[in-house]
Amino acid sequence: MMSWAGGWFFLMASEQFTLGSRSFQLPGLGSYLQKAANTGNTAAILMGLLTLIIVIILLDQLFWRPLVAWADKFKIEMSSGGDEPNSPVLNALRRSALVAWIGRRIFRPLGRGLATILNRLQPLPGSSVAENGTRKQSSRRISAGSVVGWIVVALLAALVVVGIWFLVFQLIQINLPTWGNLLLAAFATWLRTLAALLFGVAWTLPVGVAIVLSPRWSRRLQSVVQVIASIPATAVFPVLLLALVGLPGGLSLAAILLMLLGTQWYILFNVIAGAMSIPGDLREATTIFHVKSWRRWRTLILPSVFPYLVTGLLTASGGAWNASIVSEYVQFNGNIHQTIGLGATIASAAAEGNFPELLAATLLMAAFVVVINRLVWKRMYALAERRYTLG
Repeated sequence: MMSWAGGWFFLMASEQFTLGSRSFQLPGLGSYLQKAANTGNTAAILMGLLTLIIVIILLDQLFWRPLVAWADKFKIEMSSGGDEPNSPVLNALRRSALVAWIGRRIFRPLGRGLATILNRLQPLPGSSVAENGTRKQSSRRISAGSVVGWIVVALLAALVVVGIWFLVFQLIQINLPTWGNLLLAAFATWLRTLAALLFGVAWTLPVGVAIVLSPRWSRRLQSVVQVIASIPATAVFPVLLLALVGLPGGLSLAAILLMLLGTQWYILFNVIAGAMSIPGDLREATTIFHVKSWRRWRTLILPSVFPYLVTGLLTASGGAWNASIVSEYVQFNGNIHQTIGLGATIASAAAEGNFPELLAATLLMAAFVVVINRLVWKRMYALAERRYTLG
């Protein structure tokens, strides 16, 4: 579901992609919303957004909610759990005579036929002559395969050499002042990413835990959260930009908000998953021993949720860096709004066809993400595995 929501987020950017003077526009809701934003047609933006919300709700009811309800049977609990997730669509499929008939007459025979074929492919004991002949044929196939493999390796090596030469040729065109500007832009984007993560944790951690630990709120909010998370923030961002561009901070504040809208769901879904993983007997033990308020958070909830929270922060961090490309450089009503940042540099370089700067900014963003992963997230994973894993 998180990947699905991330796909909706980049819908507009992927269907309305331009590189210099070349356009790679594709038909779809994303390009429709992007064109409406470029022309400043608020009514078209709202109609496109309404259509998108309807599609998302239908997909949630017809696909995700039945899948979540069906997957609940794989949950292992040592004590009786709370209310199980329910789906009218899944209930209808389970009661459907047509689905049962298809399973009996089509899928079961196909399964038996596939099992028979796999059993026949198992090696059977035979004569030594047959085995020798098989070995000779196998050796010929291996030698022929080795030649083809070496040819493929040589072609890949040649492509790598050409790619490295092209990379060096592009990067030597970047002077030192430009590299300095790129580093400043990278730090600016990193600060916005950090702010978006902090704001995201501040509200998703208590809300996610509350959703899971309260059966009533769990029934009401889980499906709502799934639908809201799939609504791409890029679709409503042009409207928000008009309200925020006049405030102190301007587009920089709007960029943090768009990063937050696009990545907070990664944190929330992982917090929900971590809270759901808390064994029911441990929850009951905290109730029996009257472990409440902050002590319950410190001894049960935070240690249980911490590994999932690290995963959510890691994915949200990567999503925020990607979102900077569409949040720091915005085109609305024929005007371009941009702020200092690595995402804005990448977007503007792509729009202008400045390939050396585009390559340098992309490599610098990748280097920043890798360094942060090594220095921060890898160590937090090690801490979670060492101290906060139930075993």
